[in-house]
This record gives sequence, C-alpha cells and structure tokens, in this order.
Amino acid sequence: MFTSLPRRETPLSAGAWLRRITAALVTVTGGVLAWAAAAPAASAAMIPVPPPGGAYGPVPAAPIRVIAAGGMPGWQITLIAVAAALVAGTAAVFLDRARAARRPASATR
Repeated sequence: MFTSLPRRETPLSAGAWLRRITAALVTVTGGVLAWAAAAPAASAAMIPVPPPGGAYGPVPAAPIRVIAAGGMPGWQITLIAVAAALVAGTAAVFLDRARAARRPASATR
C-alpha cells in the first residue's frame, strides 16, 4: 500500500557530522542541567524527626491565612501562550521556506 522509494545514502560531510554531534551534546547537556536543577527541589522536603520519647502528641492547629491578592490572571497566561504559539509557528514557516529555498528543485518523471 505505502512504499518508499529506495534512496542512496549520501555520506555525511565533516560539517554535517560535526553539527549532529554538537546537537547531540547540547541535548544531553540540557537534559543533565534540567535534572540537576530539579534534583535539589525534589529533595527539599522537610522530614520530621520524632522526639526522644517516640510519641508526637497533639499538634496545635495552624492559623489559616487567605491571600486574595497576587499571582497572574488567567487572561495573561492565555495571552502569553497564544503569543508563544504564534512566534513558534512563524519561526517554523520561515525556517521551512529557508530550507526549501536552499534545496534544489526535485525532478518530476
């Protein structure tokens, strides 16, 4: 039903090989940095230490404070998300057109 035409694999030039290796190293480095940034946040939990007697006893109730001001309104979050999507889409179209302009026209049979 769906078949692909056999293509000859062209050997990578030194520049293309170097770009691929660099992209792989950048990806791995970014992943390691993201993991290193998340590790301290994940281990920041406060673990209670039991008193010498072993029993905790009654815990006094903490006062409840309601914070009504602050934060970011939902419309601002939506606006940022829509703007980011538009910028990403525009960049993708420009990059696709730039790549298509550099590629030779395909011959039709």
